[in-house]
Amino acid sequence: MDKFRIDSHKLVFHPQRVGAWLKGELVYPIYMEVSLAGACNHRCVFCALDFMGYQQRKLDTGMFLKRLAEMGRLGLKSIMYAGEGEPLLHPDVVGITQATRAAGIDVAFTTNGVLLKPAVTEQILPHTEWIKVSFNAGTPESYARIHRCQAKDFHTVLANLKHAVEFRRQNRLSCTLGLQILLLPDVESEVDQLATLARDLGLDYLVVKPYSQHPQSITQTYKGVSYDNACRLKERLAAYTTDRFQCLVRLDSMRQWDQASKGYKHCNALPFWSYIDAGGNVWGCSMYLNDERFLYGNINTQTFQAIWDGDARRQSLEFVKHELDVCKCRINCRMEQINQYLWDLTEAPPPHVNFI
Repeated sequence: MDKFRIDSHKLVFHPQRVGAWLKGELVYPIYMEVSLAGACNHRCVFCALDFMGYQQRKLDTGMFLKRLAEMGRLGLKSIMYAGEGEPLLHPDVVGITQATRAAGIDVAFTTNGVLLKPAVTEQILPHTEWIKVSFNAGTPESYARIHRCQAKDFHTVLANLKHAVEFRRQNRLSCTLGLQILLLPDVESEVDQLATLARDLGLDYLVVKPYSQHPQSITQTYKGVSYDNACRLKERLAAYTTDRFQCLVRLDSMRQWDQASKGYKHCNALPFWSYIDAGGNVWGCSMYLNDERFLYGNINTQTFQAIWDGDARRQSLEFVKHELDVCKCRINCRMEQINQYLWDLTEAPPPHVNFI
């Protein structure tokens, strides 16, 4: 059972925000992805955002702290620090984490974990809801090849996580700690090894996630990947689940590879989330980074409220509503199930909805 709803969505837990949107009111995002740094210390062979160029840029700390306080007041509920680079490369990541939580915003990280050193862990864990480490092999040799890094990083990350688990236990913290592996043909045979490592480390979960080809990606290596055997993999990995550890195969997401079309005609999810890149640009969708039609503004020169209430965002939403072909969007978009939910709610409810 996926108690974290990683292979589902959680918009159903925000009925007030959805209700306001249904009435045509302006709503501020619930969730945001933020890239603190454009650079990365790995060059993963599957990197979806390789087209961003791993630029040596980072969010200005003073400016961003002001925007955090503002976004918290406007109703932003969560930020995942990830993006086109490694978030822990930002020199002020500790202070930013603490300020995010102080603004009333839940904090999470998706990271490769190399820089999740004990000193950093001990300062961010008390303020963080979850940390998911991208860890895409079960052996040092495969890890080095997939992440295009030194094999020693494999052991560094595991040591960092071991400390994080122990620090969490000693301080009775609630931060969820997990690993995520992309199910690539190169490493499919090593998933069992990784599940064993994750469970024995005392982590909360291992997520097995399908690859998703970004239309702008330079890499095309895994474009034709297939997930015909995913059901058998899920059954096999169920053996690793305990009362404290879950092995989650994102089977629903994998099934989307076989769908000829989407179950909805319009993207309605954009009012509920947003993306800020390491240059401070606010985007409507991470699939359309560098596409001016999805650029709302920049937090270095505008308040977030001015951006969210502005003409650029309004025009972007009009384009999405009337012109965007969702069938050309990325397979396994994170907003996929949210879009299906909103479509069913507004345009195509199933029969007998009153028989709850």
